Amino acid sequence: METTPFKVYKYRWVMLLVYMFIVAVNQMLWITFAPITSDSAQYYHVSDIQIGILSMSFMIVFIVMSFPASWLIDKYGIRVGVGTGAVLTGVFGLLRGLVKDDYSLLLMAQIGIAVGQPFLLNAITKLAARWFPIKERATAAGLGTLSMYLGILIAMMLTPYLVLSEGISGVLYIYGIVAVIAAVLFLVFAKENPPTAPCRPDQEERSLVLDGLKDIFTNKRFYLLLLIFFIGLGIFNSVTTWIEDILKPRGFSATQAGIAGGLMIVGGVVGALIMPMLSDYYKKRVPFIIIALAGSTLGLAGITFFSNFTLVILSSILFGYFLLSAGPIGFQYGAEITYPVSEGTSNGLILLAGQISGIAFIFGMDALKSPATGSMTTPLIYLIVLMVVATITSFSLKESKLLTDDDV
Repeated sequence: METTPFKVYKYRWVMLLVYMFIVAVNQMLWITFAPITSDSAQYYHVSDIQIGILSMSFMIVFIVMSFPASWLIDKYGIRVGVGTGAVLTGVFGLLRGLVKDDYSLLLMAQIGIAVGQPFLLNAITKLAARWFPIKERATAAGLGTLSMYLGILIAMMLTPYLVLSEGISGVLYIYGIVAVIAAVLFLVFAKENPPTAPCRPDQEERSLVLDGLKDIFTNKRFYLLLLIFFIGLGIFNSVTTWIEDILKPRGFSATQAGIAGGLMIVGGVVGALIMPMLSDYYKKRVPFIIIALAGSTLGLAGITFFSNFTLVILSSILFGYFLLSAGPIGFQYGAEITYPVSEGTSNGLILLAGQISGIAFIFGMDALKSPATGSMTTPLIYLIVLMVVATITSFSLKESKLLTDDDV
């Protein structure tokens, strides 16, 4: 039986749960309008692209705030860093529910929530390293990432139905109350460190953001990983943003689009539970990244070409299962191959790449859709080609030496 010279604490699961709750709520607020794009455009008397900007604002703000957020997390720790994101999510989430039908005020509140996002997401691997032994870190990162998917899932599936009974302003108010509750729970229960480190001293994070950047940009494997996430995360952001407009030209309703988008995330939830645990069990990252990219490419092809709703649903589940399971494994792989660079730095750069591509892909899909029918088949074909490129690139990755160390 394997023994370890360090101790882990049960409170790590409390930390993870309150973190997961606030992250889920933040993501729920991000994607609220994706399944109700048409209804929201009519309600606020604006265009579809202006509703899309409510989601894109998160990606734009992330580009600006990612490095400051990573620096704050590295410098002052989880309670201050994630706590900042929690407060912004709670305050502006509630304000969003109070602005009624004023689009300009809604956008300002949405930007306030968006400022909090990198303070939350950039801390996923930081929290895993601070509270979990290395053999559990992909699982912890998987559960942390899982909360992102759960938030998106709730918004995708619940929002269209709530709009029918509560109206758009009612939905925003309900979500705002939930955001306040999540923020308070994190501030009350979050702790900075366990009494003792959960790993060997040489497996703890060391470099701060600026020092880590000097090392990280000489790492060829990390460049390849950035390219993969630039493509994969950008495609996820754009497909979830335009899910209604992708399916509407084929005769599907907003409710059906919400179901497809929701089940896409359900697949991702299952994948984020299973794949990272398998990765930890077999002490391998690269094979699971390859499998995830190949499987999600097939799912995206089905979303692009199928007109039968059952097949679209199956394709959405396949796409979500594989693409979203690649997230936590990739985050942890990035933290391992860039050691001793801080997890906040590597995680922030990976997410930053996906935000930049997400903006480009969202605008690109809107620009390339058919002016006559609104069909997005042409831009989706381009995305499939990019997924093939990402899959081919993943074969050039090499396994993490930190993970394969026998004494972990």
